[in-house]
Amino acid sequence: MWVERMLEFTCWEPSAHSVDWTAVEEELQIPLPADFKELCEAFGGGTFCDSVAFLGSMEGSHFNLLLPWRAPLPIPVESGPYPEYTPGGKGVIVWAATEWADEYAWLVDARNPGQYSVLVRGDVGEWRTYDMSTSEFLYRVLADEDFKPFGIAQYGLDPTFEPGRH
Repeated sequence: MWVERMLEFTCWEPSAHSVDWTAVEEELQIPLPADFKELCEAFGGGTFCDSVAFLGSMEGSHFNLLLPWRAPLPIPVESGPYPEYTPGGKGVIVWAATEWADEYAWLVDARNPGQYSVLVRGDVGEWRTYDMSTSEFLYRVLADEDFKPFGIAQYGLDPTFEPGRH
C-alpha cells in the first residue's frame, strides 16, 4: 500500500529492478523488511525530491545499501548509542539520508530478526524511533506536511524520483 502511494506521489513507473534477495540477506546475515525490498524493486537507488538519497541499489557504487560492508571505512562510523551493524550482530543499517544530514535507518538484531522500527538521526545527532514501515516513513517524509521534524513536504519540493547511475 505505501509503496503504491510512493509510486503515485512521484509519478514513477516501477522499473522492476531484479535483486537476488537470498544473496543480499545471506551477505547481511539478516532478512530485510518486505516493503523495503518492494521499494528497491520499484525504484532501485536514487534521489527523491532532489533531497533524500535512497540506498535501494545492491550493485554499483552509488545508492548501494551494501557498500559499507563491501568497502568498509578504515575509521568506525560514530552512531551514538547504537553500534554500526556488522553481519550476524546487532546495530544500525542506514537505508537513506538527506542533504540536511538526516539519516534514516533500522536498528536490527540478527539474533532477533523481523523487527524494523525506523530510526532517524537528525543533524543534532539524537536518534528517534518511529514504529512504522520503511515505505510509510519515507512517504510521510516526502508527502505529509505535518510530519515533523523530519518531513520535507512543507518546502514545496517537486515530487520526483531520479534514479542513480551505475
